[in-house]
Amino acid sequence: MTTQIHPTAIVDPAAKIGTGVYIGPYCIVEAGVVLGDGCWLQHHVTICGPSTIGRDNKFYSYSSIGQQTQDLKYAGEPTCLCIGENNCFREFTTVHRGTSPNSCTQLGSHGHFLAYSHIAHDCIVGDSVIFSNNGTIAGHVEVGDHAIIGGLSAVHQFCRIGRFAMTGGCAKIVQDVPPFMIADGNPALVRGINQVGMERHGFAEDTVRKIREAYRVIYRLKLNVKQAEEKIRETHDGNSEIQQLLDFIATSKRGIIRRQVQRASSALSEEAAD
Repeated sequence: MTTQIHPTAIVDPAAKIGTGVYIGPYCIVEAGVVLGDGCWLQHHVTICGPSTIGRDNKFYSYSSIGQQTQDLKYAGEPTCLCIGENNCFREFTTVHRGTSPNSCTQLGSHGHFLAYSHIAHDCIVGDSVIFSNNGTIAGHVEVGDHAIIGGLSAVHQFCRIGRFAMTGGCAKIVQDVPPFMIADGNPALVRGINQVGMERHGFAEDTVRKIREAYRVIYRLKLNVKQAEEKIRETHDGNSEIQQLLDFIATSKRGIIRRQVQRASSALSEEAAD
């Protein structure tokens, strides 16, 4: 398949364009861009460099990819963006390069980034993620494989969203969301496990049961995070998903989102009394 570039598109001679690429009307591809085979740019798409983009990515109208960071510390140093394969970037999606010299924003493969979603500088995003409309992550955020960012969600800088985790629509995320959990609200609280997501991806019933039990220990018992972690380790039988959960909690720098059952229950009791 031959590469097609619309006459109104502007492609810098220093950009490297793969085979079978379609670049539609009024697109701009700058110097330093490496565009893999089979990529498709609808129209009015802007891709800035340095950016390395894998094969078969789709960019819909007005998406802006590889722009310089919005971090006010940025002083023009060389930074980059790396994108995997088979991603879909819908209308007005924005993805920014890193901030520090030679730093890189990294996106995996098979992701769906819906309209107006935003990925800031120095983020690391895994494979098969879904960012719903206006899903927004600030700088240095990490998003695990198969995670879902709900529509109009906002994730604070340096937070982590674990593997198979999910944020609800309009959620305000200011701490880490552990793997397999659902966080919702403003500020967000963990509401349960992502059972439907795990079942759709073929998780064994025993694994789902163990994750549900770990959730109960962390969020239902009157334990602090360290106590909950130790209690889970006492009965841990080597299950890889439980080990991922424990490792995530142990390496959290901002702390994990809690459920705060007692506070919520107290508030409901006070409302009922009124």
